[in-house]
Amino acid sequence: MEGTRPDAENGLGLRLVDKFSNDHAITRKELRGTTPEPTYGGVTSFMRRKYSKDMSGVDVAVLGVPFDTATTNRSGTRLGPRAIRNASTIMAWERPYGMEFDPFDRLAVVDAGDAHFDFGRPEKVPDEIENAAFNLISQGPGLLALGGDHFISYPLIKAHVKKYGGPISILHFDAHTDTWQDENDRIDHGTMFWWAAKQGLINPATSVQVGIRTQNSDTLGFNIIDARSVHSQSIEATAAAVRKHLGDTPVYLTFDIDCLDPSYAPGTGTPVCGGLTSHQAISILRGLQGINVIGMDVVEVAPAYDVGEITALAASHLAMEMLYLYANRPAV
Repeated sequence: MEGTRPDAENGLGLRLVDKFSNDHAITRKELRGTTPEPTYGGVTSFMRRKYSKDMSGVDVAVLGVPFDTATTNRSGTRLGPRAIRNASTIMAWERPYGMEFDPFDRLAVVDAGDAHFDFGRPEKVPDEIENAAFNLISQGPGLLALGGDHFISYPLIKAHVKKYGGPISILHFDAHTDTWQDENDRIDHGTMFWWAAKQGLINPATSVQVGIRTQNSDTLGFNIIDARSVHSQSIEATAAAVRKHLGDTPVYLTFDIDCLDPSYAPGTGTPVCGGLTSHQAISILRGLQGINVIGMDVVEVAPAYDVGEITALAASHLAMEMLYLYANRPAV
C-alpha cells in the first residue's frame, strides 16, 4: 500500500501514518506520539487519542463526566465533554506552542469515554462517578476528567484520596470558592469543597484558589489569590505564590472555565466579569512545572452559551497544559 512509513516525519516534525489511515481514535496502534489527520472529520476523541477501556500500559485516562444537575444557574454542562473533545481536534496535529516536548511522547494517553450513571437516580450519581474514576486510577493511570458541572470534582477527589490517602491539596482555578456552607449532603456545585474540607479529604492550608472574584466571608483557611491580585502582579509572582503554598504535597488540579473572563469563555453557566485571560491561565500553569499533580479536571463548559467554540477550545488547551504538568511531575 502506498503512503509514508508510520515512523516518517513531515516538515513539522510530526510522525506521519499511511495516507489511507484515518480515525486515529479507533485505528491508532501506538498510544504515544502525535499523528496528524484532518481536523474536520473522523471520531472526536480527546486530541484524537485512542478510545479504550483497556488500561494496560496507560499513563493517563481521559474520562468525560456529563453531569449538570448540581448547577445553581444555567444548566448545559452535560454536553461539555463532547464539546471539549470536538474542539480539541482543532489542535491535535501538533504540541501547543512553547512546550519543550509533546506530552504524548512521554505519556500514553487514552480516551476512556464517559462515566455512566442513571440520571433518574440522582442520589446515586456521586458514588457512580467516584466508582468510575476509581476503577480507572486503581489500575495505574492518572486521570484527566472533562466536565460536567463542578460538583464532579468532589467524587473525583474522593476516588483519589481512596487511592493515595489524604488529605490532599487542591489547586483550584475559579471565579467562586465553592466553599459555601451546606447541610444534609446536598449535591451542589458551590458547596462541594466545603464538604471536602470538613471531611478531611483536602487540606485548605496547603491548597490554593486562583481567580476568585465573588464574595464568601468564610474561606475555611484556603489560600486565595483572587483575580484582582492576578491582574496586579506578574504571572511569575502568581506561579511562585502557588508553588509556595502547595509545596511538595500531592495536588488535585481543578479548573472551572468560569475562572476565565466571559470575553474568553462565554460558554458557562455562572459567568463573572473581571476574570483571567486565557494567556494568564495558560502561562500560570506553564510556570508550575514540577508540582506533584495526581489528578486533574476541567469543568463547567456549557456549549449552548458558547460563541464560535472559544470556551471549548480554551478548555481543551487548558487540559493539554494539565497533561504537560502531569508529564513533568516528580518521579514516584
